[in-house]
Amino acid sequence: MEVAAKYMEDVFEAARGLDLKEVKRAVALLKKAYEQGRSVFVLGNGGSAATAQHFAEDLSMGAMPDLKGKRFRVLSLADSVPFITALSNDIGYEHVFDLQLRQFGQKGDVLIAISGSGNSMNVINAVKYGRKAGMKVIGLTGFDGGKLKKLSDIKLHVPIMHMCKSEAVHSIIQHMVTDLLRDELLAARKPKKRGKRR
Repeated sequence: MEVAAKYMEDVFEAARGLDLKEVKRAVALLKKAYEQGRSVFVLGNGGSAATAQHFAEDLSMGAMPDLKGKRFRVLSLADSVPFITALSNDIGYEHVFDLQLRQFGQKGDVLIAISGSGNSMNVINAVKYGRKAGMKVIGLTGFDGGKLKKLSDIKLHVPIMHMCKSEAVHSIIQHMVTDLLRDELLAARKPKKRGKRR
């Protein structure tokens, strides 16, 4: 039990080290993307690929006030196994994300890149292409942040030297951003109160 308690405290401490101002900036950027009809792309490897898929699903469903209004244009670039394996086999795994961005991404879109180390080559290649194409980058990192932290416009950095614990906090970030964004979108829908006429 002592080991389990220590594990939980490490995760809590890492979560407390997150810069909440950057979280606020991420929510504002995603709200703007929604309002302007921009696309949001999410990517990562391994456990981060699963987080990317979950994040894309949450933004597409959980952040939406209802299913009848305007939809959020969100896509996980970790989803297409046939496409990813074809690119890996024919070209190289380091290009599985940036080549997808070349197909779908446009200036003004948002790229959410997730990497515990911050140094995965395919993630860095995608971020470099995204920045060159005029996209804004939200980076979720652990350890020292690596190259991804330096390249990101918004830095959601988890200050802990442990992959699984940083990924645990990434899941917290994903849910927090989704819930806060939903609140923002709901608040924007409420009619503003008018002053009393005299």
